[in-house]
Amino acid sequence: MSLPRCALLWARLPAGRQAGHGAAVCSALRAHTGPFPRALGRVPAIACASSSASGGSKAPNTSLFVPLTVKPQGPSSDGDVGAELTRPLDKNEVKKILDKFYKRKEIQKLSADYGLDARLFHQAFISFRNYIMQSHSLDVDIHIILNDICFSAAHVDDLFPFFLRHAKQIFPVLECKDDLRKISDLRIPPNWYPEARAIHRKIIFHSGPTNSGKTYHAIQKYLSAKSGVYCGPLKLLAHEIFEKSNAAGVPCDLVTGEERVTVDPDGKQAAHVACTVEMCSVTTPYEVAVIDEIQMIKDPARGWAWTRALLGLCAEEIHLCGESAAIDLVTELMYTTGEDVEVRTYKRLTPISVLDHALESLDNLRPGDCVVCFSKNDIYSVSRQIEIRGLESAVIYGSLPPGTKLAQAKKFNDPDDPCKILVATDAIGMGLNLSIRRIIFYSLMKPSINEKGEKEIEPITTSQALQIAGRAGRFSSKFKEGEVTTMNREDLSLLKEILNRPVDPIKAAGLHPTAEQIEMFAYHLPDTTLSNLIDIFVDFSQVDGQYFVCNMDDFKFSAELIQHIPLSLRVRYVFCTAPINKKQPFVCSSLLQFARQYSRNEPLTFSWLRRYIKWPLLPPKNIKDLMDLEAVHDVLDLYLWLSYRFLDMFPDASLVRDLQKELDGIIQDGVHNITKLIKISETHKLLNLQNLSAESQSRLSGAAKSQSKRGRGPRAMGSKAAEPLGPDAEEKSLASRLVQQGLLTADMLKQLEREWMTQQTEQETGTSLKGTRRKKKEPDSD
Repeated sequence: MSLPRCALLWARLPAGRQAGHGAAVCSALRAHTGPFPRALGRVPAIACASSSASGGSKAPNTSLFVPLTVKPQGPSSDGDVGAELTRPLDKNEVKKILDKFYKRKEIQKLSADYGLDARLFHQAFISFRNYIMQSHSLDVDIHIILNDICFSAAHVDDLFPFFLRHAKQIFPVLECKDDLRKISDLRIPPNWYPEARAIHRKIIFHSGPTNSGKTYHAIQKYLSAKSGVYCGPLKLLAHEIFEKSNAAGVPCDLVTGEERVTVDPDGKQAAHVACTVEMCSVTTPYEVAVIDEIQMIKDPARGWAWTRALLGLCAEEIHLCGESAAIDLVTELMYTTGEDVEVRTYKRLTPISVLDHALESLDNLRPGDCVVCFSKNDIYSVSRQIEIRGLESAVIYGSLPPGTKLAQAKKFNDPDDPCKILVATDAIGMGLNLSIRRIIFYSLMKPSINEKGEKEIEPITTSQALQIAGRAGRFSSKFKEGEVTTMNREDLSLLKEILNRPVDPIKAAGLHPTAEQIEMFAYHLPDTTLSNLIDIFVDFSQVDGQYFVCNMDDFKFSAELIQHIPLSLRVRYVFCTAPINKKQPFVCSSLLQFARQYSRNEPLTFSWLRRYIKWPLLPPKNIKDLMDLEAVHDVLDLYLWLSYRFLDMFPDASLVRDLQKELDGIIQDGVHNITKLIKISETHKLLNLQNLSAESQSRLSGAAKSQSKRGRGPRAMGSKAAEPLGPDAEEKSLASRLVQQGLLTADMLKQLEREWMTQQTEQETGTSLKGTRRKKKEPDSD
């Protein structure tokens, strides 16, 4: 039967008989429009058939499923075929049907079997209802079913196939859950590295505390091998092995995220390479590989890199250096690859002792002392107090460029330099050779990021304490015995307790999704943002008991930052893996600007970069200037990192590297004079506060008095809250803290003062106009 003929016959049917012939019309239409979603009949009859849809895996976190928008259908060029075949739908009747459908417990249970929990079911229904109610014309199949339900020729449950089809449109993850689970299956990671599994590797674990010679013995094997790779946690350590190897007559290349150095003038790769652990090749064969600081396999953010190196390096011998806490985990992991682990234990070469008395005062500092702080503010404060006492100090903290750290270390180690005191963060824990007699913990509380990406402030761990304390009295330094103590007397007993605790054994190794896995995810979920893809991937992922999925908050931060910029998925992924300090606004905005330039296909040339960073830069005049220079150095690092991934778009790596070395020198000069910068910063800060008080004291006093008069009865607490506005109250200390933390500048303070005074003037004007109409207990407008 032709479609026009079917429509004609349908139109001739009396209205009462049209409803009873819905099934006949549907069968006639199928030949022209294709099959409808299967009519499910009554819910009890199909509940059993749907039981397989729920699957046997863990239930996903549906809060991560972001609904897509399905727009209602507008007027069709073919007209409303469903209305021509039946009749126009009564929207009020349709709404009643939909509400009845939503309230049926059987429908809710069936939806849950198909992966729609209460939250998804509600969102899908709202979207489904809006789609039906707001569409000018519906698809023929659903129009006919709705018409049949209106005439009691079909059951309300027959809407379920159409509802499910709509739900899968707005939540595409429902359609491909099984495929997504297969893609995100991170079990049996040794199988990801077929080249390594094709050979039988000898695993040697060099276990021991800091300054025990474990790394030395591993490096000797590395230097004596025909080919080798050193994998370190820091650029500084990779540079150190690079220099040692070439000095020993063993040609060695350097590979870090931001730098590639080949010793051969023709660019031919050397048989030995020193690299950061993320950059090691898992396809190049070596005779010997060294993986340093293997205990970092547990690191919440970077642990995946050690796991990849351990499982994937194609080396006949793999030498692991690290804490004994990692032995059991490494043995278990190697058991799954069929490889044995030989453990070589080392003892500390020089003695170290915990003193029975705290330092208590910086007046008791001696040459060779290192004061360890866990915040920049403490670094600045301690350095300034040491300078007041007529002593010189070197300063080392994490955000300093590697060249500046080495320069400060050299200054501290030089016996002819008057600088005999070091003030540092835990950045000294690895990567620097320092001649320290005594480690002094200024505090034992350290901010950290847990596995969930949450910031915590808690006492340092035993592993961290041993790593830092072990820097005292190193074998290669002039101090053959090390000492450890605290600044405060009450911290000393806690330090002893921490150091005497056994180090907890490491229980799991980190994993990380690859670009290929994310691309396959995106194939199934093309309209999902990269940040949301990562969330869904981590939620769907399955890992063995010896592994965990690393925290990807930094990746997601970058993904959300550049989400609006049109980039291919692979390019977007690379930009998001770029290492940036998300606490530095200029670095974050630079990643955004670099991505924007890339999307426009505009190469980021050397001249463009100079204009962007406003080169030439002046030497720092205060601490804020120094922090700004550090941020610019990080931006140049970002450029260099991207230049090795996108050579054509970041073409001037060598020129930028020369520029970075020049900037490093400026920063070194600033850090060399850091106490002067701190002093200048404090002086400017106090002048700003005094000016604020002097200029506004007379005007503020009247406002303060009026506030105190109004602050009677219930407002008495309000008057106390207003007191810091006075020149002698706590406003000075609050502003001092904000300036010291870099959250306020002198210009910002002046702007705040102008805005506050403007608001006060408007308030006083309003008060005079209102006169007695204003109630005594009315809250202040400010």
